[in-house]
Amino acid sequence: MSNASRLKRLASSVVAAVSVLWSASVAPAPYTPADDRIVLERLPIRPGDPVQRDLRELRQAVAADPRDAAAALRLARRYFDLATAEGDPRYVGYAEAVLRPWGDPHDAPAEVLVVRAQLAQYRHQFGRALQALDRALELARGDPEALAWRAAVRMVQGDYAGARSDCARLAQVASELLATGCAAHVDGTTGRLREAYDRLRIALARHPDVRATLKLWVRTLLADMADRLGDAAAAEDHYRAALALGLTDQYLLAAFAEFLLEHGRPREAAELLRPWERSDVLLLILARAEHVLGRSDAARHAAALEARFADAARRGDRLHLQDEAQFRLVFRSDAQGALALARENWALQKEPRDAKLLLESALAARSPAAARPALDWLAESRFEDPRMAAMAHELRRLAR
Repeated sequence: MSNASRLKRLASSVVAAVSVLWSASVAPAPYTPADDRIVLERLPIRPGDPVQRDLRELRQAVAADPRDAAAALRLARRYFDLATAEGDPRYVGYAEAVLRPWGDPHDAPAEVLVVRAQLAQYRHQFGRALQALDRALELARGDPEALAWRAAVRMVQGDYAGARSDCARLAQVASELLATGCAAHVDGTTGRLREAYDRLRIALARHPDVRATLKLWVRTLLADMADRLGDAAAAEDHYRAALALGLTDQYLLAAFAEFLLEHGRPREAAELLRPWERSDVLLLILARAEHVLGRSDAARHAAALEARFADAARRGDRLHLQDEAQFRLVFRSDAQGALALARENWALQKEPRDAKLLLESALAARSPAAARPALDWLAESRFEDPRMAAMAHELRRLAR
């Protein structure tokens, strides 16, 4: 593979990697049937749909030779891109099926291991994802895609030293903007918010013509940083610049909708998410916006979410923890139930959203002791967020 091809792929891959920060926290676990002949549901196909035409061609190539790693990787990557873009976890199961011929990690090529890691993190199997990435980097030392993904997974687990190390290695093999974004993400989470924001903003200005997927990732990072710095106008500018790129990205939609809700603009949040009822995470934010607006659709959407949670529970899927905790807080006024789920979620992943959820749930339940892990994380990471700082202050007041 040429360096140009590798960097082109990496730019797309890193956008998905940083989306771990959202989608790994909330994406439902894909169900994989025991029998390949089982038809779970036929996805809607529009005549002339270029996505379906592309998939058909890729599937035909794999069917012609299921052991052709290059063909299998093209199809598996396409499925994963669709899962992250549309919030539909079934595509992850399809991707896993395509890669079954390389089930033994000791025999799998590095590129297959990287894709398997992406699929594992989607299922919240972070340990398994890291094992695959470690093995990939043994086979292909300095592989930028594997480094970017390992940094992202380590961020989900709160391993900031490990993520910073991967970003430093990434700086030796990737573009300046990509490496700066990786380091800025770590620094912006660990007490260097202003410095990280300024450095990334300047780097983006130096590279105005970068690939759209990389620009979207950087703009979304900058938007979150600007908001936490108290510059809502700059944050909105970054979000709208990212949306103007015309790419479908669940993380961007969710982040901007949350921003609108936080700033008292539920009508705009609802309008943004109206076409996205299929995605669990976006449907939850839509229902919350409708709830604030007093719309009758809120109850209908809440019922749909509750049914999805119940279905997941019947399958033994506990990967809706974050969604369900927030659902119980907003729609069922069940502070104790939300707190139990938030604590269980914190045991799995330790991102800022997870900490915020634990703080919110502990406040609602008036149980400051239960928030101790998130309060410790906030102090140790030095994460800067005025809203979370206010919640921490209130919890400390309650504990006195």
